[in-house]
Amino acid sequence: MEQVAPPGPAADPQPWKPKCPWGAPPSTVTPCSLSDVMSEELVKELQQQEENKAFPHLIGIDTTALVGEGTETSSDLLLAQMLQMEFDREYDAQLLREENKLNGDSKVSISFENFRMVHPFEDSDSSEDEVDWQDTRHDPYGPDKPSTNPKRGFVRKGKEITTKHDEVTCGRRNTARMENFVPEFQVGDGIGMDLKLSNRVFNELKQHSYSERRRSAKIHEKKEHSTSDQAVDSNTRLLLFKMVNAGILENINGCISTGKESVVFHANGGSMDDKIVPRECAIKVFKTTLNEFRNRDKYIKDDYRFKDRFSKLNPRRIIRMWAEKEMHNLARMQKVGILCPEVVVLKKHILVMSFIGQDQVPAPKLKDVKLSTEDMKQAYYQVLHMMQQLYNECQLVHADLSAYNLLWYMGKVWLIDVSQSVEPTHPHGLEFLFRDCRNVSQFFQKSGVADAMSERELFNAVSGLGITADNEVDFIAEIEALEKINEDHVQRRGKRVAIANDDEHPTDD
Repeated sequence: MEQVAPPGPAADPQPWKPKCPWGAPPSTVTPCSLSDVMSEELVKELQQQEENKAFPHLIGIDTTALVGEGTETSSDLLLAQMLQMEFDREYDAQLLREENKLNGDSKVSISFENFRMVHPFEDSDSSEDEVDWQDTRHDPYGPDKPSTNPKRGFVRKGKEITTKHDEVTCGRRNTARMENFVPEFQVGDGIGMDLKLSNRVFNELKQHSYSERRRSAKIHEKKEHSTSDQAVDSNTRLLLFKMVNAGILENINGCISTGKESVVFHANGGSMDDKIVPRECAIKVFKTTLNEFRNRDKYIKDDYRFKDRFSKLNPRRIIRMWAEKEMHNLARMQKVGILCPEVVVLKKHILVMSFIGQDQVPAPKLKDVKLSTEDMKQAYYQVLHMMQQLYNECQLVHADLSAYNLLWYMGKVWLIDVSQSVEPTHPHGLEFLFRDCRNVSQFFQKSGVADAMSERELFNAVSGLGITADNEVDFIAEIEALEKINEDHVQRRGKRVAIANDDEHPTDD
């Protein structure tokens, strides 16, 4: 059924509409007097609120502070300046509105900072984090310093233009930025100094800062996860504490020697059920850093005793194999009567041995001890006999024999540091023996031992091979030929052993 509007346009001038119970309540308009609408102070207040909302960090300009209280403002120049400042403020407010509208909620924003029309006394938005190396308000030498360039990039000095790429400006800016580097650099820029760093020097120092930061992080990680110099990592300390708690060691006194591959500590011996522990012990801790072992794997990867295990271990487990290898080599030497440390116990990369010395004072190295001519001659024949026993009875070549690995204790020569020792059948075993003979021969000849043989004579006296080459080049060539023959022989023997094992344990096809 249609609703018909009531007749009579004169009764209601507005068109009739149905009333809605959910309609909005009628709006109430606050009456305002004509004087308030025409008030100039109200207009300025509303305008100031709008500008503060759009550009909050701009401070309004107090013209009375600029021209002074009661100053005559009839000057056209002063009025023009005031008008220009007001126009600049409005222009900056509009720039900020455009910037906020363009950026929105984006994480990457752009800035119209360089397009601002800011007067010098209004520029209060400088970063507090930056070092104001041009602040000369409290510097007695400050007035001598030239002023900085404004944010617009250049200032005009007559016909000259100083840009941001100016050498002096860049040098001062580089000096201020140096204080933010880690580690900090003491640039020395302060009262009475105007230090300027060129771009080349600044870039070098910046790269050095990054390198030092990375190096410090690596050193920290090395100290936490490996032995470094005289420090041990947490795992090594735990193993040492377990030895003390188990009674194997009574206490650990301190470091007595450091080398490229190990650190040696002195300890007082305790007791064990199946072995007598010496009163003084030497703890040899092999460093778990891999730098020293990168070029030393040739001593162990071709040794048939460890060859099969070498390929199955990661680099850090190979370091434990060095300690195990020294333990086996020392055991061989003790069986034939060679003077060397006695093995007490082996725990991973820690080898506990008897201490060569007395009352925490280690025996001196043959390199450092001062011996008489007769004692030095006896030491030479002891070393010669020791090398022959090591080669013929122990089937070992020291591979690093020198006066640094020979100790003089109680009138006799003691042999230490045999972790790199190999068998003569090693692919480079004879070369290592010739190098040992050279080191021993040169040392005793320089020490005044008249009976000291040359390296070739000493090599034949130890090995018994009887190589008769006239010069060193041919002598080494014959040594390499013998090593090749030994290598082929070892390979053929290995194949025969493998075939024999297959015959004893046939596999079902």
